[in-house]
Amino acid sequence: MKFWDSSAIIPLCVKEPLTDIMLALAGEDANLVVWWGSAIECCSSLARLRRDGIITGKQEDLLRDLLQRMEGHWTLIEPMDEVRSHARRLLLRHPLRAADAMQLAAALVWADGNPDQHGFVCLDQRLRGAARSEGFSLFPQEL
Repeated sequence: MKFWDSSAIIPLCVKEPLTDIMLALAGEDANLVVWWGSAIECCSSLARLRRDGIITGKQEDLLRDLLQRMEGHWTLIEPMDEVRSHARRLLLRHPLRAADAMQLAAALVWADGNPDQHGFVCLDQRLRGAARSEGFSLFPQEL
């Protein structure tokens, strides 16, 4: 089981250059572990793709439905004091945006203090750097 950042979930829905790699990684996981806010971030990404003319409104609706079905199979790391505490610390250590700090904090809670024994699936370079620094194994290993 690996923790999935929203940047790695979108290629499971929309054809992108790394879609095949992300699908293969998802196939290795019976259950994706995600931060509770990931679905909202994914919806934001889909809306941006529509606004940029990459997908149509109808495609966005279909992809939102797909995303909602996928959510039913995720293990969610819920909001809790421990996640907020980790996120505050991460913001002091790494050049992260708030949502990225929350995602990494959720992964740390999930890893139960042992990130070196857990995988982190992410396509965002800044978040990958922070996750690597915190001790996670990154997937895909190279971008």
